[in-house]
Amino acid sequence: MRALPFLKMHGLGNDFVVIDARAAPRPLTAAQLRWIADRRLGIGCDQIVTIEPADAADAFMRIHNADGSESGACGNAARCVARWLAQELGRPSLTLMTGGGKLDAACLADGLVRIDMGPAREAWREIPLARAVDTLHVPLALGPLADPVATSLGNPHVTFFVANAEEVDLTRWGPQIEHDPLFPERVNVGVAQVLSPERLRLRVWERGAGLTRACGTGACAAAVAAARRGLTGRRVTVALDGGELVIDWRADGHVLMTGPGEVSFAGEIDPARLTAIAGQ
Repeated sequence: MRALPFLKMHGLGNDFVVIDARAAPRPLTAAQLRWIADRRLGIGCDQIVTIEPADAADAFMRIHNADGSESGACGNAARCVARWLAQELGRPSLTLMTGGGKLDAACLADGLVRIDMGPAREAWREIPLARAVDTLHVPLALGPLADPVATSLGNPHVTFFVANAEEVDLTRWGPQIEHDPLFPERVNVGVAQVLSPERLRLRVWERGAGLTRACGTGACAAAVAAARRGLTGRRVTVALDGGELVIDWRADGHVLMTGPGEVSFAGEIDPARLTAIAGQ
């Protein structure tokens, strides 16, 4: 087995190991994925992203969480991959296919990347939820959290609006909500504080990854939820632990996300180590 090259990338501190598998498939087991994501034993990341060929797009972006489970979408990863591929292809615009659908990406003159995340999904079956409920006022309460909005941007989110996002112990409440029976595919948990009609403060517990410095789809879900509740307009700046994203919920339902995507370093994974992990 050959060494496995990778890029370490991040979007506002939400970090990824990106593997280019367009020329040859490089399937990884759940154990290997968990080892790569381990911050003490492996490389360390929130998600592993594999770039694969796609017929109707420039590339397919497959996303695995740190626990080895697969995710349909990741906004921060999409910005990172789009910036890398745009440099390789020599053009500022491209299309990515994901498990959650097709994404159009544009690298802007200021160095930021804008992703059309597609339409926000608000119906309970699309999110999905286990039963029919009002997604604008989900009947769910736990500890200090209650009355969230459910939204899908290719993966499921609930957004709770709170008086102070810093005071919520997401490491305590996030895992319990993530695994609530209402969410058959588990759920990402956001706590949002409205700072003004144009600004939100957001913290996110990601399914399969835990507390994260930034979540692109979570920022999109929070912006849509706030606008649906009449708490903000349809264009907001979302302040996350790792920095800021600008979210536009267009009149046609599509959600545009603008923010950075950065390369941290490049490296190779020892094939002998991958073989050893696979055999454990």
